[in-house]
Amino acid sequence: MPNLLDIITKEMTLGNYSGKTIKAYSAVYKDIYKKFKRPLRDITEDELKEYLYQRVKAGLASQSIALAANAINFLYTKLYKRQDFKKLSHPRKTHTLPTVLTKNEVELILEQTKNLKHRVMLGIAYGAGLRVSEVINLRVRDIDIRELTIIVRQGKGKKDRLTVLSPRLIINLQQFINGKNAGQYVFESERGGKLTATTAQKVFQQCLKKSGILKPATFHSLRHSFATHLLENGVDVRYVQELLGHSNIRTTQIYTHVTNPSLKNIKSPL
Repeated sequence: MPNLLDIITKEMTLGNYSGKTIKAYSAVYKDIYKKFKRPLRDITEDELKEYLYQRVKAGLASQSIALAANAINFLYTKLYKRQDFKKLSHPRKTHTLPTVLTKNEVELILEQTKNLKHRVMLGIAYGAGLRVSEVINLRVRDIDIRELTIIVRQGKGKKDRLTVLSPRLIINLQQFINGKNAGQYVFESERGGKLTATTAQKVFQQCLKKSGILKPATFHSLRHSFATHLLENGVDVRYVQELLGHSNIRTTQIYTHVTNPSLKNIKSPL
């Protein structure tokens, strides 16, 4: 199994898969091996279908089932190159509306930390619509204070994109990037190097708890809120798509359901 995982890691790295995807696929392969206790090459299609079926019965999210199916399909079609293997289908993704914070709630969350670095980190995540991985990987050279822009390098899908920087953040941002070289991370840990995603998420959850907001929000809700508030301000959905780095505009259009003014203006008959 270790040799197989090494081969898979090399193949996926050469295929330009992200480290996150490689780790997720490897976890699926380990789980399959643990269940069947024999080489993955010898496992039949019926057994693999039963494996997915059991995950569905266990109540796993459709996204988790889809990831497992994609991992299996990659292994048997790309690595083993089995001509007789029919790709496994998976359940349709469930469509749920994202958790969005109001502008006042975002302000309230930002006020809950006295730590300058943490406050600017959350401010940039919201003000630029960044994922947690994009925030912790942000380097000094990626920020153009004069142009009020940020370059997100190798975001999801290995794509670079340009997004906006709020002028409200400049003074505080300059306080802790002055003296750093261009290649240093903007948000470094106390021991040097970049912050971990776990640390950034914990900072958000602590601020959320202090704010008294009861919504099931996560760090990613700041990005959801960025998109929703831009649409509420009249920004065209295609520009929002570019700022978020979505390949398909349908992904961006989910925010139009959250901010539909026509629906919000309807009054309940009760």
